[in-house]
Amino acid sequence: MTTAPDNSAGILIVDDMEENLVALEAVLGSLSQKVVRARSGEEALKAMLREEFAVVLIDVLMPGMSGFETAANIKGLDQTKDVPIILLTGASVDPNYAYRGYTVGAADFLIKPFDPWLLRTKVNVFLDLHRKNRQLAAQAEQLKRLLTSEDQPGGEGPPPATATPTTTPTTTPAAATTVTTTAGTDAAASAPSPAGSPTMSSSGSPSVSAEHPPLPPEGPGAPPPPEPPSQPAAPASDTSRLADIAGQLAEVELLLRDAKGSDKKRLADRIAELEQAVGRLMVNRGT
Repeated sequence: MTTAPDNSAGILIVDDMEENLVALEAVLGSLSQKVVRARSGEEALKAMLREEFAVVLIDVLMPGMSGFETAANIKGLDQTKDVPIILLTGASVDPNYAYRGYTVGAADFLIKPFDPWLLRTKVNVFLDLHRKNRQLAAQAEQLKRLLTSEDQPGGEGPPPATATPTTTPTTTPAAATTVTTTAGTDAAASAPSPAGSPTMSSSGSPSVSAEHPPLPPEGPGAPPPPEPPSQPAAPASDTSRLADIAGQLAEVELLLRDAKGSDKKRLADRIAELEQAVGRLMVNRGT
């Protein structure tokens, strides 16, 4: 898989000899990556503080600040300590240079003359590593922002679902219908209506006169008419007492009618009325 070049981070090459810088640029040109030159250790440190680099190639034998000192200073700065360093040296050098280079923090050590394909491969590995690190840092920052927005009360998370009560609007005939009346209609409405006929109320619905109670609804679904309340049957003791009283009144009536005098006659008539009332009462109680 081909990876797009990362234009934000380049390659820094450090050497005191111009011909070596030209040769390195020719070898690394096929990587389509920005290449920056530095002629000394001091110049290399200034360049690294100005911009970001994915990898640094440093010649070991330089006047003034050597390659080992330059690598140690790069690893000593917080801004540049994570940049990988490849040290380059000639064939006739101390064999302990490689060990010394790894001690100061170099990632690799190449001896001149080196294979151009090998150098490009090593540099390309560090370029890919730098791209992956930047992608991981961007994903970590995005995840941090997402978690921060969810923790805040006004974050971008979806609002909680709330139940909305639904109400069914009801419309009354008086509110749904607008009655428009003229002066003649008002006069006809104010005229007295015949007895027993329904009259119109102020809301437009017919009202029934107090003299005639409303008729029960008719039809198949109408409820049955209420049954009249049944009268409780008189106890047997009350019925026998009424019969005894009626018999005693009848005897008193006969005695009074046999006697003489108008007062006695009226009293006999009154007792007869009482007997009839007692008889009707007994009939109504089911005797």
